[in-house]
Amino acid sequence: MQLAQIRMTSQRAQIALDIQKPVQSIEQPPAELDLQQPPAELTIKRTPSKLSIDQTKAREDMDLKSVAKRIEEFAQLGYQDWFESLARVAAEGDELMRIENGGNPLVEQAKRNAEGPERQFNIGWIPSHGSVKINFQPAQVHIDVKTNKVINNTRPQKPIHEYQPGKVHVSMKQNPSVNIDFVNLKYKGINYEQEI
Repeated sequence: MQLAQIRMTSQRAQIALDIQKPVQSIEQPPAELDLQQPPAELTIKRTPSKLSIDQTKAREDMDLKSVAKRIEEFAQLGYQDWFESLARVAAEGDELMRIENGGNPLVEQAKRNAEGPERQFNIGWIPSHGSVKINFQPAQVHIDVKTNKVINNTRPQKPIHEYQPGKVHVSMKQNPSVNIDFVNLKYKGINYEQEI
């Protein structure tokens, strides 16, 4: 017995892709560097310091006096002694004039003149405190700085960018197909009939 058969064979479609990759290149030229730094202008004005030391009084305290000072002191001391002796002689003359009042003025005057005045002594500093006079004027410094700005003439360079886009070409490598075959079928009119 023969049965009716429908035989179908198909073929798949196949696509072919032709791919061209993109090409890109980037180049960065270096910048043109032009920097200038003018030096700063520095001016310094200085007034020197002054130191003066006067030790005249300290030297006088240690009896290291100048000749002019010694002459001046001796002249003043002689003048003072002269006045004191005038006063003393006048006072003694007055005492002798009044001898009738009693007492013994000659003995008292001789005793006074022989002994002299009592010497006084106390703690002293040689040289005396503050005898050295120091005067100091500090130095003055005036600094003037004038800064100069940087001169910048640097020019940047744009990057060189080249780009070629990729391409894809699509084609049919194999077209699809369907093949239908009938076996043991007979065609009558608009229908098929099968013989058994």
